[in-house]
Amino acid sequence: MIRLFITTTALWTLTAGCAVQEIVIAEETQLVVATTSIDEALLLDVGIVEFDPRIPEDNDVGKTGIYEDIRRAEAKYLPYHLKTTLQGTGNWGAVRVIPSAKAFTDIIVHGAIEKSDGEYVELEVVVSDAAGRHWFTRTYETQTGLSSYSKRRDRSRDPYQKVFNDLANDIYAYATAMESQQLKQIRQVSELQFFADMAPTVYNGYLGADEDGVATVVRLPAENDPSVARMRQIRERDRLVVDTLNEHYANFYYGIAIPYNSWRKTSRAETVKYRQEKRSAALQAVVGVVVLAGSTQIDTSGSSSNNTNNINRALQYQGITRGLNTVFAALQRNREAGLHLDAIAELSESFGNEAAPMVVNIEGQERRLTGTAEAQYESWRQLLREIHEAETGFTSTVEVGAPARAPEPTS
Repeated sequence: MIRLFITTTALWTLTAGCAVQEIVIAEETQLVVATTSIDEALLLDVGIVEFDPRIPEDNDVGKTGIYEDIRRAEAKYLPYHLKTTLQGTGNWGAVRVIPSAKAFTDIIVHGAIEKSDGEYVELEVVVSDAAGRHWFTRTYETQTGLSSYSKRRDRSRDPYQKVFNDLANDIYAYATAMESQQLKQIRQVSELQFFADMAPTVYNGYLGADEDGVATVVRLPAENDPSVARMRQIRERDRLVVDTLNEHYANFYYGIAIPYNSWRKTSRAETVKYRQEKRSAALQAVVGVVVLAGSTQIDTSGSSSNNTNNINRALQYQGITRGLNTVFAALQRNREAGLHLDAIAELSESFGNEAAPMVVNIEGQERRLTGTAEAQYESWRQLLREIHEAETGFTSTVEVGAPARAPEPTS
């Protein structure tokens, strides 16, 4: 009886402190920034393709934790934040989010979101250049801490900033390991690729390939060739449209920043709380069953004195009551954990509504930016080809209207 009393007291003490608060200190990586001016001829342009959201076809939110509205929004938001990170280093030329790899540029970054829930992020990134040279494929991941969402933090730093800094530093390290002539040739290749796409019959013979399939410059067009000047003018117009598309990505990025960060902060808090509740519930359930089983074994009808029997009955009653209460508390904690997941789902739906697609007006035609940016850009490229083939020069005006939220569908 005394042993059961001591054991019971110890177990209650243990369960009283079983909900231990997790304290995670987020890791940081120092971003490498330019300390001196870089020769403009060596400044490579970077194009970041909209990320692959990696949403399973048979996605079950309860199992994957992937809320589709949020993940699709992240596929636009995260590339744009990578753009701002790379731009801030001063190590590159123009950095753009591009609708597809068909927008010829010097360095192309492809990314896929493997995991993103506010607490953990994991990105798979592939970096290559215009010549078709594969730079690297790497996975970047980090765990956020409570301070990652603090109101006192540097707001220019994303809670996932470590992965962006790691990636930016890796791209820079790879580029600096290349010879200057290689960097210059990458720029030449991307320009000639654009020329050949616009006028294949004229420029197809300027590029070749080595035994690894990497594009090489066979010959360069004369700088005083009038067609070169015209093609460069067309390319500048093409870049202008890509820059305009980036303004829409920027509006999307800044427009959803507050609800997205709020969702990530709450999602992280709910996920941590859920994990703590599950761990606490499991421990309490075990303790409750042990105490309940031990209490039922107390002898209350033996040959001891009446006082002893009364004490045994009281301890048995107390043990059974506490044991049942502990088991019920564990069940309640599990229910609360389910409520946390429901809260995340509700926030995700709310976020999806706030991050609705935008409508872009180009030359009087309205197009959705979401899901149609690549097609819109392809239509634009086709227009460029037609203009060049007609040899009318580029005189048409491109008017891009201000982005607006897409209207809610009506039933």
